[in-house]
Amino acid sequence: MKIPGKYYLQSSEQWQFRTVAMKPVRAAAVQMQARLADIPYNIAQVGELAETALRRGARVVALPEFFTTQIVYDERLFSCALPQENPALSMLQLLARKYEAILGGSYLEFRDGDAFNTYVLLDTDGEVSRHDKDQPTMVENAFYIGGNDPGIAASSLGVCGMAVCWEMLRTRTVRRLAGNVDFLMTGSHWWSEPGWPYGRTLWNWLHRYNAALMARTPGAFARLIGAPNLHAAHCGVVTGELRLTRGRGVGTSSRMMGETQITDASGTILGRREAHEGPGIVEAEVLPRRQVGASAPDRFWVDDLPAAFRLIWWHQNRVGREIYRAAKAEGKLRPFRIVPEVSSGGTRRARNTRGNIGDP
Repeated sequence: MKIPGKYYLQSSEQWQFRTVAMKPVRAAAVQMQARLADIPYNIAQVGELAETALRRGARVVALPEFFTTQIVYDERLFSCALPQENPALSMLQLLARKYEAILGGSYLEFRDGDAFNTYVLLDTDGEVSRHDKDQPTMVENAFYIGGNDPGIAASSLGVCGMAVCWEMLRTRTVRRLAGNVDFLMTGSHWWSEPGWPYGRTLWNWLHRYNAALMARTPGAFARLIGAPNLHAAHCGVVTGELRLTRGRGVGTSSRMMGETQITDASGTILGRREAHEGPGIVEAEVLPRRQVGASAPDRFWVDDLPAAFRLIWWHQNRVGREIYRAAKAEGKLRPFRIVPEVSSGGTRRARNTRGNIGDP
């Protein structure tokens, strides 16, 4: 299979690409403070931050995972997956073409009766590439299913590898990307412990471990792949429920972990924004060129995760999958409704019951 001027697939197991020598480029990654189920607000916020970076000269901008809504157990999210043509994608296309830049980020997308966590990559001409996160993390299982694409796309800056949140922690992600990409576009919606007043010794320990894991993951992933990493993230607090079973939940208020970072291919941090710094932009010069990555361990996880982490992950995955199946069977799972309307100036805009979202 050949795509002229971009890339070619040579064997059944390995992606092989033409690579041209690249110069350093100005890159940016966005840290946002999203609202739960408020898609218009979140698109406006992340679009404004991205355009600020582009006006400053960024040629490639990474947006977070789930930049259209926070994720926690909240039944409003059953109808927050966007159709394939949507205002979030249109915003990215508009910015990509206007500034001749590359942008990427993920949101819930509804296709063929299911929802996916879809990372969209926009090249300078507005061309769209998609990657569906391979496996939902914990409560995310209640709102989408995993995909199985390679997460590799050609761009005007070279070959891009896409990975979302805990994909960076799995060695199978390393195997599909290492040595095959010139730069990484990644994002996370990484939350901490549930904020319960009881069991604070355990929860404080888990938070410290989680914070350290989040802080080192973007650089460690870049080092394993052998490519610079643009990692965008969330800050603030997400409030909702943690489901103990399909029908029973308890309230949570979890801190978002931040750690928006830009790293080089060796994992050295070139720019960083921590959660307490709030929403904003990280900027740095990167060289989009692949190198030989470090060796990944021979196990499922890159890190040797503590038993408590793995137990919570397993339990929440199982409960979330049960919720998703039930929601789909009961007709609760449906795409976010976008209704075109005509403004006073005659311009067609996208609208839903919560208000205007922007130009489709």
